Amino acid sequence: MTFSGIIVAAGSGARAGGDKQWRDLGGQPVLRRSVEALLATGAQEIVIVVAPGAELRATETLAGLDGWRAAIGGSTRAASVQAGLAALTCPPDQPVLIHDAARPLLPRAVVQRLLDALETHDGALPALPVADSLRRGRQGFMDGVVDRDGLWRAQTPQAFRRGVVEQAYAVWTDDHPPADEAVVVQQHGGRVALVAGDPRLMKLTYPEDFAMAEALLPRQTRVGSGYDVHRWGPGGSVWLCGIEVPHDQTLIGHSDADAGLHALTDALLGAIADGDIGDHFPPSDPKWKGASSDRFLVHAAERVKARGGRIVNVDVTLICERPKVKPHRDAMRQRIADLLALPLDAVSVKATTSEGLGFTGRGEGLAAQAVATVDLPASA
Repeated sequence: MTFSGIIVAAGSGARAGGDKQWRDLGGQPVLRRSVEALLATGAQEIVIVVAPGAELRATETLAGLDGWRAAIGGSTRAASVQAGLAALTCPPDQPVLIHDAARPLLPRAVVQRLLDALETHDGALPALPVADSLRRGRQGFMDGVVDRDGLWRAQTPQAFRRGVVEQAYAVWTDDHPPADEAVVVQQHGGRVALVAGDPRLMKLTYPEDFAMAEALLPRQTRVGSGYDVHRWGPGGSVWLCGIEVPHDQTLIGHSDADAGLHALTDALLGAIADGDIGDHFPPSDPKWKGASSDRFLVHAAERVKARGGRIVNVDVTLICERPKVKPHRDAMRQRIADLLALPLDAVSVKATTSEGLGFTGRGEGLAAQAVATVDLPASA
């Protein structure tokens, strides 16, 4: 069954710290997740109701998505929903799902249950039975028990045929705005079905709700590897894993030639399939001449974070005959931990020789290899 959608995103989100529909959740803005969820379940058109002046913000947030348009909301939810209804192009008998932008984790099964219920009812809404014991309170003290039998927690989206909900709003006479569209349709004589909701369909209301929603996102673990080589040249010290180590030679490169951090930077970029260090910091660009490799590693970590990712652990192996790495290993681990904001036990630095074999064994250069494990949202 084809349907249209209205997503209400005109509120201030003050209880969540403001602008909750625009905030990041798992590497994507909350509003974008809500729009993508409706599009993925078959929405033919979506009207997004935003506050005056927020049209450009919506366009930027939803760049690359088709099938939506913006409408300007009112001072109440009811006014915003009516603005969204007026902006639809679908016929009166088309099902319309009216959704809160602040409920971004919409399962496909909930949408299907709503559409199925609309075949035989005037409206439908997802709901969860109240499981907790309920109490009345007054001035911080318990003042009675509320019978939870027959009580449900209403969620969105709520489903109606366009003509049904528009007619119900047209005759709404109460001086107070309705709690939602189900109330409007029911008061107009419609039968509104309750279908099984989903705990993941929580509403982002308070700041702590974002942490809960992050935990509910499907995740995946990715592993990236990196490898780098630099040749030895004249000098008095060498940079390895962010630490300057006294030595009778130095590594030659366009930047500070820190092979350990270069390999680790590539490992992080590889874990998110985001190219390599040369793509982000071309050696042909003079502004990176002599640059600290700390900047490269932090940049890669920021790219991971922008995808909603979290670095789990990193492991670097330095391959050389000299200098001796062990005396500096703890400082290297701490430096990497600081740069990546990781606990020390999530950072490993090791060293080995090549038993006199190859270019490292002949003392012509130093090699480094690295592995990074990253936790990402499954959609990233």
